[in-house]
Amino acid sequence: MAKDSMSPRERWLAVLNRKKPDRVPMDYWATDEATARLLSHLGCAGEEQMLERLHIDKPFLAEPRYVGPALPADTDMFGCRYRSISYGTGFYRECVHHPLAGFETLADIKASYRWPSPDWMDYSGIAAQVAAHDRFPVRGGGSEPFLIYKDLRGDEQAFVDLMEKPDIAHWCLGRLFKLAYANTQAIYDAIPGKVTFSIVAEDMGAQDDLMLSPAQIREFLIPGMKRIIDAVHQAGAFVFHHNDGAIRRILPDMIEAGIDVLNPIQWRCGGMEREGLKRDFGGRLVFHGGMDNQQTLPFGTVDDVRQEVQDNLRILGAGGGYILAPCHNIQAVSPPENVVALYETGYALG
Repeated sequence: MAKDSMSPRERWLAVLNRKKPDRVPMDYWATDEATARLLSHLGCAGEEQMLERLHIDKPFLAEPRYVGPALPADTDMFGCRYRSISYGTGFYRECVHHPLAGFETLADIKASYRWPSPDWMDYSGIAAQVAAHDRFPVRGGGSEPFLIYKDLRGDEQAFVDLMEKPDIAHWCLGRLFKLAYANTQAIYDAIPGKVTFSIVAEDMGAQDDLMLSPAQIREFLIPGMKRIIDAVHQAGAFVFHHNDGAIRRILPDMIEAGIDVLNPIQWRCGGMEREGLKRDFGGRLVFHGGMDNQQTLPFGTVDDVRQEVQDNLRILGAGGGYILAPCHNIQAVSPPENVVALYETGYALG
């Protein structure tokens, strides 16, 4: 059984700096419904007690407070409106109003749409938040502009724009990157030297291959991502790159851009075999995730989960550079027994 001699922050930093931790760090991503089931199963009063009981090293999120113009119910600062949609065992918030969907030209958008301002966020409370959680790694800043762009334009139109209306895509994504950059810098200024990592994300992959061509990724996304990546490194923090699906073809580009951590390692997707990722990129990347959310956690047995933890530690953790976590959010369909097995096995063997 492992014996903790480091704080969660120290443990993460050891792995990120390619030093040996007391044990492999473990992170937790889950839907609210999955967390509620786990709390009930364990008899825990709240998430903090559950994280401590399972020895989970979940980072603390440092984020500003919105102080801009009053927003209608279920509407974000971009004017996107959301509704909770049931998927059977829980709910996800889906965008049901796309404020830029009706615009045909860039001139129309420039003339009629009001972009959010960095001044709409208040950063004065971040330092106190972080001080109260100083044992934990701190996540703050970063970007995921194409995700927002899809809500602004609608999913289908956002992809069409890359081919048919590149002027709109370039200009809107540029505005979104500028907002993300300003937010990231403001967080760094509010808590200098305290941010452990920033998530520079974009979901580029489907089950078997990329959803965008490498040429589109290089044209529309990587230049803006690179500017934020450089700012993260200049602040002394690490770049955590979330990118779902089969994204191996674009990994060399992302590594060249400067990412430090790759998540979520969906190893059942095409080309994402763990052995190959570790062999080809393990010297340049820390891997985060690896616990399969498509089959093992929801539909496997407790023994299947334990075996997968062992496999991930053996393959992705060989020589260091691994943080044990699920491949994206644990869903409510996953039995709590499997979730407990994940973390108990990770703690015993990590």
